[in-house]
Amino acid sequence: MKILVLNCGSSSLKYQLINMETEEVLASGKYERIGEAEAFITHKAKGKKIEIKKPAYDHKEAIEFTLAQLTNPEYKVIDDLNEIEAIGHRTVHGGEIFKESTIITDEVIEKIRECSEFAPLHNPAGILGIEACKKVMPGKPMVGVFDTTFHQTMKKDKFIYPIPYEYYEKYGIRKYGAHGTSHMYVSQRLAEIVKRDIKELKIVTCHLGQGSSICAVEGGKSIDTTMGLTPLAGLPMVTRSGDLDPSVITYIMKKENLTADEMENILNKKSGLQAISGLAPDFREIEAASYGDNERAAIAIERFKYEIASYIAKYAVAMNGIDYIVFTGGVGENQINIRKGICEKLEFMGVKVDVEANNMRGEEKEISTPDSKIKVYVVPTNEELMIAKETQRLVK
Repeated sequence: MKILVLNCGSSSLKYQLINMETEEVLASGKYERIGEAEAFITHKAKGKKIEIKKPAYDHKEAIEFTLAQLTNPEYKVIDDLNEIEAIGHRTVHGGEIFKESTIITDEVIEKIRECSEFAPLHNPAGILGIEACKKVMPGKPMVGVFDTTFHQTMKKDKFIYPIPYEYYEKYGIRKYGAHGTSHMYVSQRLAEIVKRDIKELKIVTCHLGQGSSICAVEGGKSIDTTMGLTPLAGLPMVTRSGDLDPSVITYIMKKENLTADEMENILNKKSGLQAISGLAPDFREIEAASYGDNERAAIAIERFKYEIASYIAKYAVAMNGIDYIVFTGGVGENQINIRKGICEKLEFMGVKVDVEANNMRGEEKEISTPDSKIKVYVVPTNEELMIAKETQRLVK
């Protein structure tokens, strides 16, 4: 079975075509700047990497051109689009409606739309991709795989907020979490690497990237996570604030005479590490500046490491101990000094990082010393494969 996995942003489209018999990625790429004349696609297939400038004014046009690359005679991976048997869509927020992955119908699309208020940056983009696929490949089975599903195993004392209970009953206001597909994949993959039953393990998974979250995984199930009602909560991220004293928000709104939408935009797009550092919203640039004389960049990176270490320690309480810590995501997999700095803050818990082993990027590897009480691994995430597996399971 060949499955196409799509991850749609408001102006981007990431994709992989996977042969599920071998789990081989036949083709992958990203369409960027959708909606603009300067749109372009980066496509990888048959050992080639091709960048093509091609205007795409909506997701339908982007998907049509992407599909054409899969059958392009120069680097084709399939002879006919009918070889694609199903499409898996990354969908960020399923609220309390979707407790597991689901076959997409018109009714499901409307319910995903209802959940958009909890993920205004993500769900609408996902719907664009779903609607585009309906037009381009009508009748093709599609599956929605939700970032929130993995966290549905959290107990109520972990997900309920200390606000009037009626808001949970009326509006579903509670912690939902995100990045669940990634947390599920890396925790399961770790168990395979160390050849242990995941039901016996206490793992803290750290998905660190443009958006970042941490998850306590006990016995293969999420028992707590840092993101909350929306992907805004938890750690300070590149452009997102993470956790704040709620009074900060109302105080600024009053002082600046801001609407709720304006404040939400500030918290999602103009806060986080870029706001502290005053630099561009690029983690690599902020980290590089932190090693020089840029005090604000240094403060931003230190705050990032401190919050991560603090949450890991908190999850030792949640699980009554930790067996493994796993780093994943763009930052977790590639930023050597960030991993080292976080581990050093956890030395009191018996964490010891092997400096030589840690000196690598993007590898599946243990980076702790033999005598470290808690073992530390880097496991590159593969959300696309997990989405494809869920799609295959439901379609079959």
